[in-house]
Amino acid sequence: MPQDIDFDLPAVTGTHPDLEGARRRNLAWVRRTGLVTGDRALDWYTSWDMPRLAALGYPHARGAALDLCADAMGFFFVFDDQFDGPLGRDPARTARVCQQLIDIAHGAPAGPGADACSRAFADVRARSTLGAHPAWTARTAHEWEYYFAAHAHEAAGRLRGTPSDMETYLHVRRGIAATYLPLSLGERAADITVPAAAFHAPQLRIMRQTAIDVTFMCNDVYSLEKEEARGDVDNLVLVLEHTRSLGRHEAVTAARAEVDRRVRRFRELAGQVPALCTRLDLSDGERAAVNTYVSVMTAWMSGYHAWQTRTLRYRTAPRIVPASGPGHLDRILDTPRPGVGVPETL
Repeated sequence: MPQDIDFDLPAVTGTHPDLEGARRRNLAWVRRTGLVTGDRALDWYTSWDMPRLAALGYPHARGAALDLCADAMGFFFVFDDQFDGPLGRDPARTARVCQQLIDIAHGAPAGPGADACSRAFADVRARSTLGAHPAWTARTAHEWEYYFAAHAHEAAGRLRGTPSDMETYLHVRRGIAATYLPLSLGERAADITVPAAAFHAPQLRIMRQTAIDVTFMCNDVYSLEKEEARGDVDNLVLVLEHTRSLGRHEAVTAARAEVDRRVRRFRELAGQVPALCTRLDLSDGERAAVNTYVSVMTAWMSGYHAWQTRTLRYRTAPRIVPASGPGHLDRILDTPRPGVGVPETL
């Protein structure tokens, strides 16, 4: 298993002091929204330790912001696991399911008869946009849209049964990795608004993409056996094996090289940020926001890596979930079929 592979990522800046409190509140939230319904499912969900991911990945979060990040992480992973079974091999049906969530991202209500995933997402979306800058709200609506829409193309990959080329893989995987949403949540957690001219500067845009690529590429290595057992093909190691005719060890080594190259680029660009701020004549407050934004991106890379190397989610746990089984034990996503007025539950 490639979980003993290590990556040269920035050091973790620390763990949030309210981790235990976040754990209690997150478990209450997943129960209240219905994301987790049974004791066995709760034990498995607890072993993932979503609040630890939030505490490591969002060190700037305080109070309600930490809970928002923990709950958002819980939603991401439970929602993703709803596609482990037949739904995840039906692109058209997956697209219909995800359109319901896309509508919520753009302002539609979840509705009184909504399933647990829709209720949970509507809650996360409402809390994240409360008091947010209108530009942030508009941008993240499209980031959520890309995330949900990408699931249909992941399903198409499972039907195809063979990995795609690197360019196609990156488009799908960046979507399934939630595009830039983890970093956008980091902006909210740190309570910053980055000036548009700086936010869209080549340095910061490349760093943003790089930070997301690094997290999902490392994750592809650690989750390789779990995903391969379930027929997933949008995995960096499998793509490298397929496109470069590599053996497993060679492909894992190549995946590590892809990560190393991106981390070096991130560090190089971070060194250019002070000059960028000077060139744009940013105020002290604007510079502080940009510097915090760099810290947000750095913390997400290091925090996610620290979390995924310890969580049980990517390790074999046959007493709870076999490697080829679903990632989550509760089926809580309603999936409408064409011509059927009432959603059908999996």
